[in-house]
Amino acid sequence: MTVTDRIALDPFGADIPAETARLRALGPIVPVELPGGIPAWAPTGYDTLKELILNPQVSRDPRLHWRLWPEIGDHPSWGWILGWVGVVNMLSTYGPDHARLRKLVAPSFTHRRTETMRPRVEAITAELLDALAAAGADGQVVDVRQGFAHPLPMRMICELFGVPDALQEDTGRLVAAIMDTSDPSPEHAAFVQEQIGTVLGALIAHKREHPGDDMTTELIRVRDEDGDRLDDEELLYTLLLVIGAGFETTVNLIGNAVVALLRNPEQLAAVRSGKIGWEAVVEETLRVHPSLASLPLRFAVSDLTVGDVTIPAGDAIITTYAAAGLDPAHYGPDADVFDAARGADDHLAFGIGVHRCIGAPLARLEALTALPALFDRFPDLRLAVGDGELRQVPSFIAFGWQEVPVRLGG
Repeated sequence: MTVTDRIALDPFGADIPAETARLRALGPIVPVELPGGIPAWAPTGYDTLKELILNPQVSRDPRLHWRLWPEIGDHPSWGWILGWVGVVNMLSTYGPDHARLRKLVAPSFTHRRTETMRPRVEAITAELLDALAAAGADGQVVDVRQGFAHPLPMRMICELFGVPDALQEDTGRLVAAIMDTSDPSPEHAAFVQEQIGTVLGALIAHKREHPGDDMTTELIRVRDEDGDRLDDEELLYTLLLVIGAGFETTVNLIGNAVVALLRNPEQLAAVRSGKIGWEAVVEETLRVHPSLASLPLRFAVSDLTVGDVTIPAGDAIITTYAAAGLDPAHYGPDADVFDAARGADDHLAFGIGVHRCIGAPLARLEALTALPALFDRFPDLRLAVGDGELRQVPSFIAFGWQEVPVRLGG
């Protein structure tokens, strides 16, 4: 297979496991085409992805290491990628630049600070379950994503960052638009870029005028021991990263776990009986259904050899978490099967190394609060549609369901 035979990824992500299997059959790393025609390489297995993530010759900074970065303005259909790589935050920097930003941001996301959020997570969970019970009375179908999986992390992240009520709906729309890769049009890209500046710019202006005990105020004020701080651009795009990743990925984690358990009643029974712990459910969900299937983009700093394939310096690489989690060479021939008793907690869904997600403790806290509370409150919970009727969110990046219709039962 040559680079002229690039495989176009489905921008709707309609069947990510099947697409991953087809790519894996072609080799350990495959030339692909992202929405709009962006060329990249896709690792198809666990070991290949892990090796590339940990390789210091793989960068996240397009300004330094993407050969096509100077041409991006010549391709109107490539504009959607700017929400991911045309920003300056921990997701799109390399080496000392990344270390500096992470050093400034990480103190806001310590394990100790996360633990202080537990009572609030529990209170919001209880409130949402009451509302869900009212909506689902008399056997009415309710959407667990819309009524529970989405508002829990959304409300938590908005409280943490002091997002005023007037901006919360726009914030949710902005993150959804960035995750949606089904529309590579220049108009969609322009809308996203405009909304980043408008919505998050308004948040920064509000917190400068009305500082509070929240993470936006903290990031505005943060300085290290040498007096270094986030500049205006870094602040804007750091908020985009931590707010977006802080709720959208947890929405999918909770929704994916609910669907997996309802599709596997024998495993749900084992969880309820205590034979399988909720922690195992969360880790297996992250392995089989990682909230982010593929994350753009990383870049070869120098020529890289993967098997008998050479990735030229300056080429783009996507971070294929779904492919890693579903790799039969690492997890066995039944790697695509959800098995909460598997104990495969070495998944890469939160990344690994210096770019490991700093929000992972909060995501786990929210999921480990929400899931047992949901199933304890509604022991007869069941899907209200057949498996084939569930629809993947329109994205090759996000891995989750547009709706999770259920009947509460009882």
